[in-house]
Amino acid sequence: MKITVVGAGAVGATCADNIARKELAEELILLDIKEGFAEGKAIDMMQTAALLGFDTKIKGVTNDYSQTAGSEVVVITSGLPRKPGMTREELIGINAGIVKEVTENILHHSPDTIIIVVSNPMDTMNYLTFKTSGLDKNRILGMGGALDSSRFKYYLSLELGCSPSDLNAVVIGGHGDTTMIPLIRHATWNSIPVTELLSKAQQDKVVAATMVGGATLTGLIGTSAWYAPGAGTAAMVESIVRDEKKLISSGVYLDGEYDQKDISLVVPVILGKNGAEKILDFKLTDEEQAAFSKSADAVRSMNNVLADMKLL
Repeated sequence: MKITVVGAGAVGATCADNIARKELAEELILLDIKEGFAEGKAIDMMQTAALLGFDTKIKGVTNDYSQTAGSEVVVITSGLPRKPGMTREELIGINAGIVKEVTENILHHSPDTIIIVVSNPMDTMNYLTFKTSGLDKNRILGMGGALDSSRFKYYLSLELGCSPSDLNAVVIGGHGDTTMIPLIRHATWNSIPVTELLSKAQQDKVVAATMVGGATLTGLIGTSAWYAPGAGTAAMVESIVRDEKKLISSGVYLDGEYDQKDISLVVPVILGKNGAEKILDFKLTDEEQAAFSKSADAVRSMNNVLADMKLL
């Protein structure tokens, strides 16, 4: 098993570290455009192998895509992180060209790979990757739902005073502060609906905190988060390479599901060896469906920028 992570910045390196610790691949390629950057990160991680007890071989390379040949899963984290006050929409013009070039280079050497897109704005970058890659839609995935759902569980755990790992909770819609939809109605604590345990005010507090989870961290640390995004991406990789069939909210291209077409949005997905093996229908209420449709409209407005820039 060979896995490639493109982009050796904070998110990419954290993702690679998680993949190595979990021994999800015999060989892990970390690629970056900055001379020596990926090589240095890879050596640093490899020097933890004796301490942590993993055998994955991590190799850093500078812009040499031939080293990625035969990768079964590729993670794309390339692009600029979001800065304080910067919207995900503002990132489109910068990151779209980068993601498109990376995708083309990856597919030249690994035409049958599964791609996980982390670059922001994720929904639009995932849509661009699907439209330009020629791969089946089950092989192009966006990471945002895994991250947002984990944040949702974190905020629920604070209100419930429980372990986040005891919770089941998913977020759907766009991966943005105003477009994501934490499905509080479906959230459970060891099969007990959290709506039976939390007041309406507490539920609203959790949903609101989840929706601004990324912006909260950007304001606190001055850039986008990396520990949770890296771990969320590695969790998706693990479900794929180990064929775990886990339900993980993921960005996927929709062709009629949830009453949407020609768009990439986060929905509940079963992840296995073939990528997105099944999209689950959560039977949304009229209110939830309306929110999902509103989220789709917002994401489409960002996607239109791709056409204006002649990137599609």
